[in-house]
Amino acid sequence: MNARHPRSLGVDPATGKEAFVIARPGGLLEALADDRALESAAVLAAVVGAVLEAGKASDTELAALVPPLHAALVECVDMMASDRE
Repeated sequence: MNARHPRSLGVDPATGKEAFVIARPGGLLEALADDRALESAAVLAAVVGAVLEAGKASDTELAALVPPLHAALVECVDMMASDRE
C-alpha cells in the first residue's frame, strides 16, 4: 500500500470530522485504518446487497453507489496486495 496515501480512521462523533493518517506499513495506525476500511466495505456491501435485493432502485440511485464501491474495492485490494509483499 502506498505509505503516503491518507487513510481514514473514522469520524469523530463529537465534531463530525473525519480523521486521516498517513500510516507507516506494519504500524498500529495502518492496522486501525485497515480495520476501518474492512468495516466500511462490509457495511457498504450490506447496503448495496439490500438495495439490489429489493429491486426497486433507479439507475440514478444505483449509479450513486458506484464511486463508494470503487473506493472500497481499491482500498481492500491495496490492503491485500501489501500483505503479499
